[in-house]
Amino acid sequence: MPRSIWKGAITFGLITIPVGLFTAIEEKDFRFNQLHSKDNGRIKYKRVCTICGEEVPYDEIVKGYEFEKDNYVVFTEEEMAQIPADSIKAIDIVSFVPLDEIDPIYFQKPYYLAPEPSGIKAYKLLEKALTEAGKVGVAKITLREKERLATLRVKDGVFILETMHWPDEIREAAFEELSKNVEIRAQELAMAKSLIENLSDHFQPEEFHDAYRERLEEAVKAKVEGMEVAVAPSKEPTQILDLMEALKASVEATRQKTKDKEETKEKAKAS
Repeated sequence: MPRSIWKGAITFGLITIPVGLFTAIEEKDFRFNQLHSKDNGRIKYKRVCTICGEEVPYDEIVKGYEFEKDNYVVFTEEEMAQIPADSIKAIDIVSFVPLDEIDPIYFQKPYYLAPEPSGIKAYKLLEKALTEAGKVGVAKITLREKERLATLRVKDGVFILETMHWPDEIREAAFEELSKNVEIRAQELAMAKSLIENLSDHFQPEEFHDAYRERLEEAVKAKVEGMEVAVAPSKEPTQILDLMEALKASVEATRQKTKDKEETKEKAKAS
């Protein structure tokens, strides 16, 4: 069983449900180390003071906030711990809302919440009530010295806590280009809708995979085995300057792609 990264409780009203927080995501990024090109030695970074030039051990590092150029107020770990936060050991649910009222731009990172033995009944009660109500909880939680907004929802009988950005962290989408008036012809709109229709499907995550990571893995394997890495010729995207022509070509291509996909499914069913 994985180790929890946080222990606390879900609280709403006078109800307290002891839970543990677990990471829900396992990053699959292909990671490279930085090496010295002359001898393949690993590159390391030192914590060096810009004033005295000395390397600084962790126990001599404090947090400083730059309130004006080169002027700081300094906080020790003890002082940081004394700053009150209502959500230090609690996931404090402040309201329940429909999920479709929350713009996905707010969502940040998901975590699983599992109950402690003493909280199983209350956990399952809230899970059942929340599922039948068709809503998600909006909550606050403090993680890694930062209070975060979060949603609490149910997936396959397990609570998922999704941390969120605060409203003042979302940048305004202000782009001058979008203020320009353009004429959209009825034929262009109809063709664009046909393209959307041809590409419409149910979301099936198992159909997607990280092709670039797979190619990197193949290249690494080839290098380890002493083989040359083949360089594939890069294809320049076809330039179609006429929007209507591009739409027609796209609709035709997606229509054929959809037909091929359906035929593949039929063959799979038959076999």
